[in-house]
Amino acid sequence: MLFLFDMDNVLYDYQWRIRMDRLTSVTGHDFHELRRRWWHDDGEWAAEAGNPPTGVEYLERVNRALEADISVPDWLSHRRAGMVARPPIIDVAREAATHGDVAVLTNNGALIGEHLGEIAPELVDIFGENLFATAHFGARKPDPMVFQRAIDHLGHSASQTLFVDDLPENVRGAQTLGITGHWFSPQQSAEELRSAIDAFIARAPQLG
Repeated sequence: MLFLFDMDNVLYDYQWRIRMDRLTSVTGHDFHELRRRWWHDDGEWAAEAGNPPTGVEYLERVNRALEADISVPDWLSHRRAGMVARPPIIDVAREAATHGDVAVLTNNGALIGEHLGEIAPELVDIFGENLFATAHFGARKPDPMVFQRAIDHLGHSASQTLFVDDLPENVRGAQTLGITGHWFSPQQSAEELRSAIDAFIARAPQLG
């Protein structure tokens, strides 16, 4: 079995505006200008789909777009500043790891993907090297291709995979492949997620 978890707003509370406020203080661009310059189809969304393929190229494009000179440590620090770990949910992932493989799949570009262990250190002892940004797989959620490439890489079938995400459209993308999807709503508790995982484990022998 494979338990595939989204990172932001599942394992962590992600407060994007904190990150953006920090970038405003560095670049002088307000929230709307930052979005206009980078957070769009040809910027961040393309990067989350693997274009560019490396962290070095990613930061070069970011700095060019923002007319800035942000270093790798600073970019990671700004990202981490908007993240607050959710220990009860992380504990559920730890329990899932006793029943099968676990992995993280987060919509992020190559730079964050190369440093997930640094910005999400609470996950390393549970997920090990199975911390992936979508850029690793050349597509971004909810594209079914990213799920197929991820489970192929991890050596699991769709029918034996449970995917947890806070965005319904991402869950639907996974479900098109036969992956069992679980929408993690904003009000959901750790116990409710645990129950969903237990139900999947109970059904797994019948899923093939």
